[in-house]
Amino acid sequence: MSGFAVEVDSLAKYFGNVVAIENVSFKIKSGSITALLGGNGAGKTTTISILMGLLTPSKGTVYILGENMVEDRYRILPDINFSSPYVDLPHRLTVKENLKVYAELYSIISPNERIRELAERFDIEPLLEQKTGQLSAGQKTRVALAKALINNPKLLFLDEPTASLDPDTADWVRTYLQQYAADKNATILLASHHMGEVERLCDTVLMMRDGGIVDRGSPKELLKKYGRTNLEDVFLDIARNRVEQVSFDE
Repeated sequence: MSGFAVEVDSLAKYFGNVVAIENVSFKIKSGSITALLGGNGAGKTTTISILMGLLTPSKGTVYILGENMVEDRYRILPDINFSSPYVDLPHRLTVKENLKVYAELYSIISPNERIRELAERFDIEPLLEQKTGQLSAGQKTRVALAKALINNPKLLFLDEPTASLDPDTADWVRTYLQQYAADKNATILLASHHMGEVERLCDTVLMMRDGGIVDRGSPKELLKKYGRTNLEDVFLDIARNRVEQVSFDE
């Protein structure tokens, strides 16, 4: 093993004459938490979709957990998972039924026991028999996180992991994710518009604009580099192209 959970080299994706991303290269260390940030149209969704095996790249290579995602995706899929508050689970199924579907997809041994464990951990026990479509936004976020952890993934993709959660629950979730990554040597790649969350959770930040990565570093390194006191201002500087694009080595 290389010590990297994700290795991307010269990645590009074209939709006809439209360039979604081009010349994207980065590596993510195993056991780390990394943020992929950028404004609308920066290329985040396309990049993550390729990493998850949902899109085939036009150029470049993607290795996930040491395997080629294009050639060996079915070896990788059992060890990854994804959560987003903007991707709904089937509304007509109960929370328990939804979790059982995913437990079966991932061939979980003792699925009922695993569901009970996650329900207790994410405080969704009272919701198990409710239709998913009847849940509040915050409840759906907690259920989505439980679904994303059903298989104890080695690589977890998270989109706005604390969306619609109250501050106390959001703080608990962030602590849990940090502990999960540390205890399982799991890798987390997240997209978030909550810059305080990114500063707290992430070892590395990848900043995208116009289909490419224009800067990277730890939150502290980026704050120092741009002379800012918070990551939101760094994000705005880059998204609004208020700084010259920089070059950097891997």
